[in-house]
Amino acid sequence: MPVDAYISPISNDALSNLCEEFLKNNCIKAEDYARFDVKRGLRNADGTGVMAGLTKICSVEGYYINDGERVPKDGSLIYRGIQMRDIVKACNDENRFGFEEVVWLLLFGTLPTKSQLENFTAILAECRELPDEFIEDMIMKAPSKDIMNKVARSVLALYSFDENPDDLSLANVLRQSVQLIAQVPAIMAYAYQVKRRVYDHESMYLHQNDKNLGMAESILHSIRADSKFTDEEAKLLDTCMIIHAEHGGGNNSTFATRCVTSSGTDTYSAIAAGIGSLKGPRHGGANIKVHRMVADMKAHISDPTNEGQVADYLTKIIRKEAGDGTGLIYGMGHAVYTLSDPRAVILKARAEEFSKKCGREDDFKTLSLIESLTPQLFSKYKGRNKKICANVDLYSGLIYDMLGIPEELFTPLFMSARIAGWTAHRIEELTSASRIMRPAYKSVALPQEYVAIGDRTTPFGGQKAYIPKEER
Repeated sequence: MPVDAYISPISNDALSNLCEEFLKNNCIKAEDYARFDVKRGLRNADGTGVMAGLTKICSVEGYYINDGERVPKDGSLIYRGIQMRDIVKACNDENRFGFEEVVWLLLFGTLPTKSQLENFTAILAECRELPDEFIEDMIMKAPSKDIMNKVARSVLALYSFDENPDDLSLANVLRQSVQLIAQVPAIMAYAYQVKRRVYDHESMYLHQNDKNLGMAESILHSIRADSKFTDEEAKLLDTCMIIHAEHGGGNNSTFATRCVTSSGTDTYSAIAAGIGSLKGPRHGGANIKVHRMVADMKAHISDPTNEGQVADYLTKIIRKEAGDGTGLIYGMGHAVYTLSDPRAVILKARAEEFSKKCGREDDFKTLSLIESLTPQLFSKYKGRNKKICANVDLYSGLIYDMLGIPEELFTPLFMSARIAGWTAHRIEELTSASRIMRPAYKSVALPQEYVAIGDRTTPFGGQKAYIPKEER
C-alpha cells in the first residue's frame, strides 16, 4: 500500500492568512534589479552567463562576440576538447556503445585505450551492485511517486553505507564517483519498479544485475518486464546518454553541484543537490513538458501534421490561450545555442530514422513543424528577432517514447547520464577551485524599529510602519 500522505495541521484559513502576511511584506520591485545592476539568474543583460569559474571539462558554444555584439553560429558541445558529435559519429560508424568511453573522458581528460575501456566498463558493471538489503530497506519500504525524489533520497542514504564518506581525497572522491555513476541508474530502475507496484497497482519486476551488459543495455534490461531489447534500441539509448552526459559548468544542476561541493561537503550531498536541481521543470523536466504539449495539441486539432493547424495552435500557446498558460513553446530556445543545438541535431536525425521503423512518422512530422514554425511565430506575435532553435528536449521525449520508456523516467534517464558530468565537475572543483562560492545579495528592506509586542496593532499581526523620530 502507498505511504499515507501526511496531513498538515495548518488549516486552509490559517495558511491563507500566512500567505497574505508574506505577500504584503515581501515584494521586491522589478526596477530595483535594474537600479542595482543585479544579474538575475546570473545572466548578463545580453543573456550570456556571468563568468563564475574555469573548467577543462566541457565547452558549450552557440555564438561568438564581434565588436561587442553576439553573432549566432551553429552550436558546438565539446567534451574535453573533442566535439561530442564526433564521438557519436565514431560510435555509430563502428557500431559500438560509447557512454562508458565518455564517462572516462569526462573524468580523466583523455580517451581510454581499448584495455582501459574494457577494464573500466567491467568496474562499472561490478559497481552497479547495491549494498545488502538496500533495495528492500531503502527503496521498497519507502516508495515514492516521483522517481527523482526517490533517487535523491537513496543517494543520501548511501552515505550511511560508506565507511569513509567525508574524506575529500582524490582517491576517495573518485571511488565514490565511479560507484555513483554505476549505482544511480540501478536505483532509478528499482525505484521505478517499486512505484509501479505501490502506486500504479501493476506487477513489479526486480531483475538481477547482468555484469555482461553495458550501461544502456542494463537500463533497458532493468526497466522492462521481460528484460528483452534489441541491439538497435540499446545503442539508440546509448546515444541519448552520450549527449546528456555533460553540458558545461553553467547549467543549473552542475552549478548546484559545484556550489555545494565548494562548501567541502560529502559527495552524496553534492550529487543529491544536482538531482534536486535537475528535477525542476525548467531544467531536466522540460522533455516531459514537450511530451505533454504535443499530447495536448493532438487532443485539440484534427491533424497534427497539417502546417496550418499546428501554426494556429502554436499561436494560441504564445497568446496563453492554449497549453499550460505560460506562453512557452517547450523544446524551443536555449540560453547559449542560437542557430542550432548539436544535441537536437543528432536526436532529430535518429528520431526520423527510428520513427519510420516504429510507424511514428506523423509524430516526428509534428515536432518538425513545431521546430520550423516557432521562430517565425515568435517574431510575428512577440516582435522578437532573436535566433531561436530546437533544443535537446524537443526530440528526446519522442525517442524515449518509441523505446517504450514511460514519461516518469524521462528526467531520471537524463540524470543517469548527467551524473558523469556532475562527478567530473565535483572533482575539478575540489582539486582546482578551493574557495567556497559566496555571491552577494543587496538588501532592499526598509529600516524598522523593534516594537513591543503589546504595541503591535496593525492587521494580521504585522508591525507598525517605521517612522523616523524627526517625523513623529
